Amino acid sequence: MRILIFICGEGLGHTSRCTALGRELLAAGHEVHFGAYGYSKKFVERKGYKTHELPPEIKLVGASGGLDLKKSVLETLKGGNAAGLLKVLKLLKETDPEIVVSDSYFTGVLASKIRKLPVYFIVNQSNMEVFFKNGGIAFQGLGSLIKLVYRDVFRRVDRVIVPDYPLPFTLCKLNLDFESQISKEVFFSGPLVLKKYDEVTPLPLKNPHVLSLIGGFGYRKPIFDKILEVANLDRSINYTLLSGPNLDPSVFSSLPANVTLKPFIEDQFPYLKASELVIAPGGHSTIMEALSFGIPVLSFPDMKHFEQESNAKGLEVGGFGKSLSYEASSAQILSSIKELLEDKKIRENVKRMKNLSEELNAPVAIRQLLEPKQKAYSREAKRTGAKGPGFHE
Repeated sequence: MRILIFICGEGLGHTSRCTALGRELLAAGHEVHFGAYGYSKKFVERKGYKTHELPPEIKLVGASGGLDLKKSVLETLKGGNAAGLLKVLKLLKETDPEIVVSDSYFTGVLASKIRKLPVYFIVNQSNMEVFFKNGGIAFQGLGSLIKLVYRDVFRRVDRVIVPDYPLPFTLCKLNLDFESQISKEVFFSGPLVLKKYDEVTPLPLKNPHVLSLIGGFGYRKPIFDKILEVANLDRSINYTLLSGPNLDPSVFSSLPANVTLKPFIEDQFPYLKASELVIAPGGHSTIMEALSFGIPVLSFPDMKHFEQESNAKGLEVGGFGKSLSYEASSAQILSSIKELLEDKKIRENVKRMKNLSEELNAPVAIRQLLEPKQKAYSREAKRTGAKGPGFHE
């Protein structure tokens, strides 16, 4: 069957998990088209897959350690989505998919339903109105309007897929708020991770080893700088720090011997498998990757980013890691790192999550979910002689 995967380009988490699904579908003999934009599109193309250009849907803006939602909304509105919808409809006509999978890309759902195509919606947050709760009356009203819109989307899609562990182990459960009729049909696939544990050869890194995925630019730079300070406080712990493409590692003239800086990691999984701890923001996909590899997480969620804060809280409640704020001192960070490296209970918990991830095998589970649906559409088309959008004999 022919499948079009729409990818929300705000954050590489959406991109990596969609690439994992696309790879599985391609391996099973299906024809797969990707739609993405920005660095998300470049990521998929670097993996060797042809990708169609999508119009951006959401523009995230942040400063001083937090997400600035008002500026994000204004920047998104400036982009204008009316022309974007026409572009997506044109792409659907050109690729002529039989099934659409949309990862948090709402325009793709709307366009697909206009063309009467089956749509599967991947999402790890369904209560986006919480972003607006601390604004003024007008801003809260906008949040209520957005809630009506996305709830209508959830009612229209053929299935909602949450790429997380099933309940009661769902890490993002604080970010989920489906209507009762929808919640009964939500499919918890398990972590949708680009690489499996057994596929990865670990790098020969010095132990104990901590992998920090907090870049040293923008509003996350204060935490990056503190982690460098922490590395100096105890040189028996080794670190690989992702500085980010916008920060030249050469500006650091006297790094301690236990620190390696990388401006960009093309494939983070060999580093992940060789590490005993991951330091990261509160992004869902990064946490899923770490737990799938049996690695605890020390999370620094972006301030005022309710989704990330809820994910970080889920880490602590589940016993899979800890959450610290941007206000944490270097001494507090070092104490938490040592605790996570030494806590046997946490190590046992994340090992169980690794094993559960392998059992669930999310890419295969989602592929199997899509295939029966396509067979049902094909049988009905052949029975009635219909040639609806996307159907081919």
